[in-house]
Parts: sequence; structure tokens; C-alpha cells
Amino acid sequence: MTAVQGNTEVLSGKPLAALIQQRAQQESTLLDDEGLHPVLAVVVATDDESTHWYVRSIERAAGRAGIGCRIVDLGHDATEQVMANVLTDLSAEPTVHGIILQTPLPAAVRPDRLVGLIAPDKDIDGANPLSLGRLAVGQLAFAPATARAVVELLDHFQIPVAGRNVAVVGRSAVVGKPLSLLLLAKDATVTVCHSKSGALEHYTRPADVVVVAAGRTGLLTGNHVSEKTVVIDVGTNVLADGSLVGDVDEASVTGVAAGLSPVPGGVGSVTTALLLLHTVEAARQQSHSGLLAASTSRI
Repeated sequence: MTAVQGNTEVLSGKPLAALIQQRAQQESTLLDDEGLHPVLAVVVATDDESTHWYVRSIERAAGRAGIGCRIVDLGHDATEQVMANVLTDLSAEPTVHGIILQTPLPAAVRPDRLVGLIAPDKDIDGANPLSLGRLAVGQLAFAPATARAVVELLDHFQIPVAGRNVAVVGRSAVVGKPLSLLLLAKDATVTVCHSKSGALEHYTRPADVVVVAAGRTGLLTGNHVSEKTVVIDVGTNVLADGSLVGDVDEASVTGVAAGLSPVPGGVGSVTTALLLLHTVEAARQQSHSGLLAASTSRI
């Protein structure tokens, strides 16, 4: 049964994450039966403890799903060339099916160059610009897991977007832009808001769905929404006391909006599960591509 606070439905991501992880585990078992063991490689180059905690959580989740997880820790002083060599090697390694370049990265490296070295068929978090381009024209590509998590959460709670107004607050290549493409593919009318958009409430109050992914604590308040608005909070902001909050002022939005995803416990949990599902999907696709290549070579 879905929790309700005041008039606001709480859109928890945890039950959905469990379902996605179960699906990933089932798919992984099927691949194992075929002699193919899905493997995810996570490249890390930081001494940030919260990042290492997150990477360990991915490793544990992968283990529960029967997916191999290779943590490649290059240290906080890794050079761009070392990281480039590792990503190139992993992209060519047939036993690795998914690759994540975990942020933050050392200050001296160029992220744009590095993500471009991840093979698109192994780019399970949609970091390579080629993945975004393919997504834009409707070709096969992995969307960033957080962007897809928003869509999966809306689907799970049977919140329609076709023919409805959706305001996306934030235009990053990680969430805002790919999410807009995913929503357009589902026939939503999408407005992307950013720092130059002016008064935010002009766009968010009339919207049926508002997705906030700007990285600013308390950006969206009860004054920005109406009783029909469903709010998806993608923000992850760490406060001075170490607690995690989103971009939404939950206290003022709760009781006003029709629905709200919590932070933590909303989109984030779904994102991690989708990284595992993308890994097994990538393994399946690469297996089929290999069979096609082998068949073609015999002609």
C-alpha cells in the first residue's frame, strides 16, 4: 500500500528497485546458464570516502544479483593518460560488459575525453556523447541510469506523461537532457528550466509532473507546485551534518503536491538497480553481436 502524507502520495523507489534487481538477477542467471557471466567494471580515481562507500554499495548489489563487479581503483592522483589507457583496455576486454567512470575525477583530467573512450555498447550509464546522440535519434543506447530511473518510477506508480506537461528543472547531460529525450519518446510535452528561465513557478505550477535535478537544496517549494503536480526529486545534496537531502523543500511541498519522491529512498535506489540491469542487458547484446559477427565471418 502506498504511503500518503497529507494529500501527497509518497513515491518510494525501494519496492521498484527490488523488482529491478530481481529482474537483473534472473537475467544474470539465464546468461550464466548459457556460459556467459556478466561483469561490471567501475573505474575510481578519488579519495572521497562517500564515493568509495557508493562504489562498495554497487559491488554488494552486483554480488546479490550474481553479477561480477571489478573495482579499478587508480588512486586520487591518477593521470589522464593512465585513466585513458584503462578505459581503452576495458572497452576492448571481452569479459567486461559494462563500464562506469565514477566521479569525482582528479582536477587535472578532462572528463569529456575520458567518457568518449568508453565503448558505447558497454556505456551502461550513458556517459559517452555518442550514447546521448543515439538516444536523441531513437537508436539503441543506454540512457544515464538516473534519467531512466525517473521514467521507471513514473511508470511504476502509473503516472501518465503522454499528452501531459512535464517541467524538467536542470539541463545537465547526466539527467536533464537525456530525461527530456526519454519523456519526449513517451509523448510528453517537455519544458526544460534552467538558471536563465526566470520565475520557476511560471513553468512548474501549471505542470502535471515536475522533475527537479539542479543540485540546489530547497530549490522547489510548495509555492512552485499545485495540487495536481507530481514531483520527482533527483537532487542529492549533503548537509553539514552528513545527512542527504534533495532539491525539494519536502516540508512545504508535502500536503500541497499530488505526489513526491523522497530523498533518500526515491530515485537513487532505482538508479543503482538499473546499473545492474543495464549490465546484463549489455552482456546479452554483446553476446548476440558476437554470434552475428561469427556467423557473418563464416559466409
